Amino acid sequence: MAEAAALAGRRLVVTAGGTREPIDPVRYVGNRSSGKMGSALATVASEQGARVTLISTVDPTVPPSVAVVRVETAQEMHQAVREALRDADVLLMAAAVADHRPAVRSSSKLKKRTDAWALQLVPTTDILASLQDDPVREGVFVVGFAAETDQVMQNAELKLRSKGLDLIVVNDVGRPDIGMGADDNEVAVIGAEGVVAHVARAPKRDVARQILAVVAARIR
Repeated sequence: MAEAAALAGRRLVVTAGGTREPIDPVRYVGNRSSGKMGSALATVASEQGARVTLISTVDPTVPPSVAVVRVETAQEMHQAVREALRDADVLLMAAAVADHRPAVRSSSKLKKRTDAWALQLVPTTDILASLQDDPVREGVFVVGFAAETDQVMQNAELKLRSKGLDLIVVNDVGRPDIGMGADDNEVAVIGAEGVVAHVARAPKRDVARQILAVVAARIR
C-alpha cells in the first residue's frame, strides 16, 4: 500500500494514556483514558515500517519494535515529548493530558477527614500549545486529538487553530460505545480546510490504520 510505504523509515512519536497528577503517594488527579488508541497507533505504524517511540502513562501492549517511554505526569510527558521530537517526523498526541495538577503534593499519605476539604489546582503545561514556538517542533507534522462531549466539531476546530496543528482527530466521548476505555472508536480527522476524513465505528486498530493513512498521504 502506498500509505504504508510512506511511513516506512519515518520516525513517529506517539503519546498514550491519561496523566496522573499526584496528590500524595497514593492518590492522584487523573482521567479515564486507557491508552488503547495510542497503543493502536504505535503498533500499526511500527507494522508499516515506521520507527516508533511511544510515550505512555500505562503499560501498553505493543510489539518489541516500539520503543516505550513510561511517564506519569504532564510535566514528565512534556519533557519526554521534547526529547523524542529532536529526531522525529511526526507527533501523534493521543494522550489525555491533565489540564490541572494539585498545587501542593504531600510527601506522606493524607489522612481521612470528616470535614469538607478543598484541593487547590494549578494549570499544567499545555504541551501542544507550548510546542508552537519550540525549536524542537521544526519540521515535525503534528496531529492533535480531542475528546469532546459537546460542540464536538467546533471545539476540535478551535483546538486545531489555536495550537497550530497540522491535523486534529476528534471523537465524541459522551457516547459509551466509543468513549474512553472502549475497544472501538469513531473519529473525524480535521485539517485547515475542514473535515478530511470520517472513520466510522471500528476496532481501534482499524481506526488507527485509517488515521495513519491520512497522515501518510500528507507527508508523502
